[in-house]
Amino acid sequence: MGDAGMNGEPAALAVKARVERILARDPFPNTLGIRCIDAGTDRAVVQLEVGPGHLNSHGSCHGGLIFALGDTAFGLASNSHGPVAVGIDVHIAYHAAARLGDLLIATATQVHRNRRLCTYRIEISAAGRGLVASFTGTAYVTDRPNEVAADTLGGGTARD
Repeated sequence: MGDAGMNGEPAALAVKARVERILARDPFPNTLGIRCIDAGTDRAVVQLEVGPGHLNSHGSCHGGLIFALGDTAFGLASNSHGPVAVGIDVHIAYHAAARLGDLLIATATQVHRNRRLCTYRIEISAAGRGLVASFTGTAYVTDRPNEVAADTLGGGTARD
């Protein structure tokens, strides 16, 4: 699977463009400042710089922000194939605190996929400091195409 083949480069560009359109339709990660820096079939890499508004009462990065970053990578990777995939189970383990100014990078890679279910492993790291959290997600793969016009989704996103 993946982007390889005779026309691997055009296929990879098409997948990246699809992933970018999915992210553009999703206001929540955009509000947080999450950006997709790489994507392909079965994978996505997103990043975010921890700002003052992302801190908890202890002065470290809020765990919900780290979760949202991992969930965004998971959602983009699981939807990279074309059909809408919706998360049905996730788990996160926090290993180290993220700090103000940290560049957090979440890398999602596919572990398994069949016609109806897919599972992804997401590693969330702070650039130059190492692993911050490990996230695992399983999604249900629908028959609905992801390229449905946004106005037919009832104001929601492909992840609704």
